Amino acid sequence: MSEPTPARGSGSVRAVRAIIAGHGDFAAGLVSAVQQITGRGDVFRAVSARDLSAADLDALIGRTIDETGVKVVFTDLQAGSCTMASRRVLRDRPDVLLVAGANLPMLLDFAFADALPPTDAARHALERGRAAITSLGGGAKK
Repeated sequence: MSEPTPARGSGSVRAVRAIIAGHGDFAAGLVSAVQQITGRGDVFRAVSARDLSAADLDALIGRTIDETGVKVVFTDLQAGSCTMASRRVLRDRPDVLLVAGANLPMLLDFAFADALPPTDAARHALERGRAAITSLGGGAKK
């Protein structure tokens, strides 16, 4: 895992405020998208479940929480391996909030909510992420 990079034009490095954990390149892709859109990808630490056993994933998530001091973990699937690992790890960390089903609008909102405590920012971002889901087209209802 890489260290945060300086924010564009700021010359400073923002502290990591949350972990994004997912399958394959899901987490890295979301961090990359947040960085490209906002220049604030450095508030996240990406974790991939690729090629990890359940025990290895538990250890990686726990170690990443300990190293960064984050209070928020975003995951891809509600019943996926990253969420299950996070739930196991968070049993001993009741002050860390887990948000499953992360999407880009949610993470963009979180990235800009640096005036709020991380768990409050995540709860606000959750509502933004829910509101961003819609459907278009598909023909008439029957």
